[in-house]
Amino acid sequence: MKLIVGLGNPGLEYSKTRHNAGFLLIDRVADKLNVQLDKNKCRSQYGIYRRGNDRIILAKPQTYMNLSGEAVSSLMHFYQIGPENLIVIHDDLDLPVGKLRLRRQGSSGGQKGMGNIIDRLGTTRIDRIRIGISNDKNIDTKDYVLGRFSKEETKIMDETLDRAADAVIYALDHDFDEVMSKYNG
Repeated sequence: MKLIVGLGNPGLEYSKTRHNAGFLLIDRVADKLNVQLDKNKCRSQYGIYRRGNDRIILAKPQTYMNLSGEAVSSLMHFYQIGPENLIVIHDDLDLPVGKLRLRRQGSSGGQKGMGNIIDRLGTTRIDRIRIGISNDKNIDTKDYVLGRFSKEETKIMDETLDRAADAVIYALDHDFDEVMSKYNG
């Protein structure tokens, strides 16, 4: 069993904001796999993709971003999933809009949701997919991440989300090192 978690903030006022890139990707993967995100448990909205005897949970924590670890650790405990079977998807201010960066482990890089997950799980050995949202130093960071993509950025993100969804689906059957070498960039 695997758990694939996209980070974001719940509520309509946050939908399609830069900070919700993880939610956007989970929605894209769910569409491609024809999975309904119709379950609500462990402070998460999620769906289960079944393939043979394998089950893959696609989840969107319903905590706010900085408390994502509460939902993730709760799902992992409930379904008895270890960190080696977890992939976390989140936005990254330090990458240009639309750039993908896949990593096996590391610090949170200042991303508060990822930081909370690391704190709750007690490990930095977590596979992750970071989606670039860029940064505008002229706008307060909080306002920037909670802002919406421009028309031009939306086009870029649409292509990026398709490519990132392919990476997630590829990760279901391949080692994450293979996924990184194929989709980083």
